[in-house]
Amino acid sequence: MTKRRLRWVSVVLSVVLVLALVAGCAGQKQQQAAAPEPSAKPAKDKIVIGQAISLSGPMAMGVATTSGPVYEMWVKEVNAQGGIYVKEYDKKLPIEYVKYDDKSDLGTMTKLLEKLILEDKVDFVLPPWSTGFLYAAAPIANKHQYILIGGPGGAVKLEEIMPQLPYFFQVLNFSRSQMPVLAQILNELGIKSIAVVHHEDLHGVEYKEVGIPELQKAGLDIKMVKSFPLGSKDLSPLLKEAKSMGAEAFIAFCYPEETMLLTQQAIELGINFKAFFCTVGPYAPTYRDAFGAEAVEGVMGGGAWNEKSSPGAAQFVELYKKHFNREPDDYWGQLYYYSSLQHFQQAIEEAGTLDQSKIREVMATKTYDTFVGPFKYDPDRYFRGHLGQIGQWQKGHWEVIDPGKNRTAPPILKPDWPKKK
Repeated sequence: MTKRRLRWVSVVLSVVLVLALVAGCAGQKQQQAAAPEPSAKPAKDKIVIGQAISLSGPMAMGVATTSGPVYEMWVKEVNAQGGIYVKEYDKKLPIEYVKYDDKSDLGTMTKLLEKLILEDKVDFVLPPWSTGFLYAAAPIANKHQYILIGGPGGAVKLEEIMPQLPYFFQVLNFSRSQMPVLAQILNELGIKSIAVVHHEDLHGVEYKEVGIPELQKAGLDIKMVKSFPLGSKDLSPLLKEAKSMGAEAFIAFCYPEETMLLTQQAIELGINFKAFFCTVGPYAPTYRDAFGAEAVEGVMGGGAWNEKSSPGAAQFVELYKKHFNREPDDYWGQLYYYSSLQHFQQAIEEAGTLDQSKIREVMATKTYDTFVGPFKYDPDRYFRGHLGQIGQWQKGHWEVIDPGKNRTAPPILKPDWPKKK
């Protein structure tokens, strides 16, 4: 091949190479132009929060007088402010609150909770009512990586599996912190002997298991320990037996309907004790009003705070009155349920997203101001800032009678029930 021909071939190859490069770049641009745009964040106009809870059946009374009104009040307060600000949507999102009736049936509750998560695909869930139901719900919510903020209920058994439940947060105080305080109070009152009864649900069983050793440690003579089924219609044999055995104090680990029945039958039979304690129910003004302030004078129960406990507690009382035109229905948990929701809202706002895992991380580490004061969870995800453990009716007021700084009144021995007219 001559030199002249070689130059000609070289020129032709160069032109081909340039054309190929130009064509390649053009094709690449066309491909880039044809590539789909990254998907935009779906439109969002509300936060849907679901709950499977007892609106009928034996536990409906407990819901209506404890956590139920609090969740409704919180949703109204948030929506009155336009909703919760979520940065990833750059706007406030109002809450839609969806409730299903579990009819006080554990199996129904678990099915409805999974329906809310898997079929309805709600953004968040709220807890069911009672210790046993909470114990069943926590693993389900955790399995689907849904945050579950504990409401009414607290299970010792949950402590054993808390490391496997990173999405569960315990709010209410329960047997672990209450039973040692009750034992101190009984000692302070000079009580020497007691009778213990409990229902056969997880709440009653766990309180008995924690309470008996604490009461024995305090030197109290335990005259009897008896159980009874949930839904019992006559508990008078237990009252009579406790009295016949000479017990000075009657201790019942039970739910509101059972507290009402025990009180009613004790009054009707004129069976008196120096101390009368039921775990769930006495803290409610409806309990006081059902029998009269004179009759319930000296009755003790689980949970305790009042408007004297802190400025924030007084603000909560005023807000509750504004919404319901009555004082709080529950001087055990309502203040804590509401404060946990205030903490939850601020965690969402700081996370700037509805992503459960990111909000969970914020909740587990951050402290926010709430009605109960600075609210935070300990490393095990337990809230510990309760304002009282044991309360007592005194002249129509639910007083905190714990020894120490939270006390709003010293404990008193229970006067006899008023004579039937």
